[in-house]
Amino acid sequence: MLYTIMKEILDFGSDYKLKNKRVLLRPLQLADYDNLIKFSLNEPELWKYALISAAGQDNLQHYIELAITNRLQKKEYPFVVFDRVANAYAGSTRFYDIQQANKTLQLGFTWYGKDFQGTGLNKNCKFLLLEFAFEHCQMERVEFRADNENKRSIAAMKSIGCTIEGVLRSNVPKAAGGRRDSIVLSILKSEWAGGIKEKLKAII
Repeated sequence: MLYTIMKEILDFGSDYKLKNKRVLLRPLQLADYDNLIKFSLNEPELWKYALISAAGQDNLQHYIELAITNRLQKKEYPFVVFDRVANAYAGSTRFYDIQQANKTLQLGFTWYGKDFQGTGLNKNCKFLLLEFAFEHCQMERVEFRADNENKRSIAAMKSIGCTIEGVLRSNVPKAAGGRRDSIVLSILKSEWAGGIKEKLKAII
């Protein structure tokens, strides 16, 4: 039996920078602790629905170190988000559950400071990340998950063209205790090329 060795298009060792006029996404680094600590100390509500909380100095340090470790282990690719209009760091996001052989990944662990929410920043980030995933990494599917009670996050994902696939009941433990039901959404490469890209591009 012949096996084809697939070249990894997403190179975990490369420092990718994704940008447009509004936003710059670059790899998360240990030094970003100083850029994100204000959110960690002053806006703990950002992690109400998170699986891993970055609220507080120790939690933020652990959050960043774990993300970087997972990148080194080729599990995740975390980014820090810089708002080029506000000239300020705004939050973080990442690719995870990256399955290059299956051409799928998940996009999540996304959070922004409250001053950056509802400003259009998220749509700019999602456009760049989806474009990179589908057109550079040649992914066939990008999946999104959220706490089924997180209506704001679900609305944001639907607004960029995601399709709801269902709910995984009692899927994972919550950072604050208990277990959550996870809603699953996705965008397929054919859907991206078939209209989602142009619709999203028109509103950013």
